[in-house]
Amino acid sequence: MALDVIHQDERILVLNKPPGLLSVPGIGPDKQDCLATRVQREFPGARIVHRLDRDTSGVIVMGLDAEAHRELSRQFHDREVHKIYVAIVHGMVEPDEGEVNLPMRKDMDPRNAPRQVIDHEQGRSAVTKYRVLKRDADRTRLELRPITGRSHQIRLHLQSIGHPILGDDLYAPPEVAAMADRLLLHAQSLWLVHPGAAQPMTFESPCPF
Repeated sequence: MALDVIHQDERILVLNKPPGLLSVPGIGPDKQDCLATRVQREFPGARIVHRLDRDTSGVIVMGLDAEAHRELSRQFHDREVHKIYVAIVHGMVEPDEGEVNLPMRKDMDPRNAPRQVIDHEQGRSAVTKYRVLKRDADRTRLELRPITGRSHQIRLHLQSIGHPILGDDLYAPPEVAAMADRLLLHAQSLWLVHPGAAQPMTFESPCPF
């Protein structure tokens, strides 16, 4: 599969990751194919900065040299980047906008990997803002702005408020997971400051669903 390049210059590479592809290699020989290894065949110096879940599509940025990687990683760590996702969830989300503030941690039962759980005592802070874009009879389209960047944050937060994402085989009940042939979660927009030019830039990928 050819790389879907949104932007390329001497310092950074921005791609549209397809659903079903890991961002980085997983454990085991069957999980070595991923976006990072595909990119490195064409751009040997490319380094991953952040990740999208295997089944999430959309905008992802990589640094093409050590300094660019370090500066982009700092921006993500310091929460200076702005991310916008789109999801279609089960049920009717009533408030037009809101915030989910529920701490998370990894599920320690290896049988449940890679699931995350809400834990008010030992979990790490996790905040997701949402806004309703459209309501239908059995589903709602949401715009989501994660303030923190925990693994599976959006998926778990939406499930925790009673609105799991359609097609989510980890957090949705089977009947909701079966309502779509993929996880209906897409990283639509990413705002950051270019590590070389020091200028703000926004990269977008239209939502495919």
